[in-house]
Amino acid sequence: MSLHSQVVQAFQSHFGAPPALVVRAPGRVNLIGEHTDYNDGFVLPMAIDRAAWIALRPRSDGQVIVHSLDLDQTVGFTLAALRHEDAGWAEYVKGVAWALQKAGHRLTGWEGVLTGNVPRGAGLSSSAAVELATARAFQAVSGFPWQAAAMAQAGQQAENQWVGVNCGIMDQMISAAGQAGHALLIDCRTLEASPAPLPPGVAVVILDTATRRGLVDSAYNERRAQCEAAAAFFAVPALRDVSMERFEAEAGGLDELTRRRARHVVSENARTLAAVQVMAAGDAAALGRLMNASHASLRDDFEVSNHELNVMAACAQAEPGCYGARMTGAGFGGCAVALVDAGQAEAFALNVATAYQQRTALTPAVYVCTASEGASIVA
Repeated sequence: MSLHSQVVQAFQSHFGAPPALVVRAPGRVNLIGEHTDYNDGFVLPMAIDRAAWIALRPRSDGQVIVHSLDLDQTVGFTLAALRHEDAGWAEYVKGVAWALQKAGHRLTGWEGVLTGNVPRGAGLSSSAAVELATARAFQAVSGFPWQAAAMAQAGQQAENQWVGVNCGIMDQMISAAGQAGHALLIDCRTLEASPAPLPPGVAVVILDTATRRGLVDSAYNERRAQCEAAAAFFAVPALRDVSMERFEAEAGGLDELTRRRARHVVSENARTLAAVQVMAAGDAAALGRLMNASHASLRDDFEVSNHELNVMAACAQAEPGCYGARMTGAGFGGCAVALVDAGQAEAFALNVATAYQQRTALTPAVYVCTASEGASIVA
């Protein structure tokens, strides 16, 4: 049974009537452009065909009641008296209500059932999917216009200031504004977003290493500081303002470690912009080469990969039908992403899973994905 049918059926049994409408918002995978976001650079994520779904109907009393089908929990709160209560997943829903009200929207309450199939903790932005599905639900019942960038900012604000997770804007932006069949080039300085078509005849395969990031905040903060030091050396606001030519001419003045960190960011921005060009030409092989180069740079210059991610990328790159593969997300665990000939995607998934398991004794999860639409009203 589809998630759409499941969530409608669950609403009917929970609330005793059919829902007035159904909304969904997708998770995402980043094809290329890693650790560029906080350097004001470029990212190229794709909304995936795994999403958070909410079946709902409006309420006239300013209450919001949400039942999580996956966790079998129901929470309720009043829009006029929002309080942070450390209520787990419910704080994402509350945080969006708080951010939308803060932005001046008059919100109508609703009751609904929430479910989803974006794996939690895999780096595929299950939280952004919940945030943007919630924003879509409030927009649908409250009647204000849907503006993808503004809704993405509300989701990010909910995560940063209500939930307390310091994420960038990419996850919310792609969940809000994704387009079927396309990735989205996002300029993290201006939030300008433009669709980039996937080459014909390809599948995107997400390869979950079954390892999770440990306590890597210190490593992340260290790299941010190194990037800021490099930007100061070049006397620019952020590394996005340094061309590869200028980097090669002047980077000798940096210490070796800071130079490698900066080289990753400068070259990754160049690769991301090149990726959009080759996608426009439908050149899957060239896109794959850029992905491979991105992985090498993340592994060797930025040093945010781990053994399992390197094994996974190597297993994928060795398979027939694979154009390219790289780690995706913050690193130190999580997922890799591969660009594969669509006709060989199922065989590729099976072979890579087997090879990875033989080399690591870990059981990976593999998802063959298509690029889907951003947050939308389904019915």
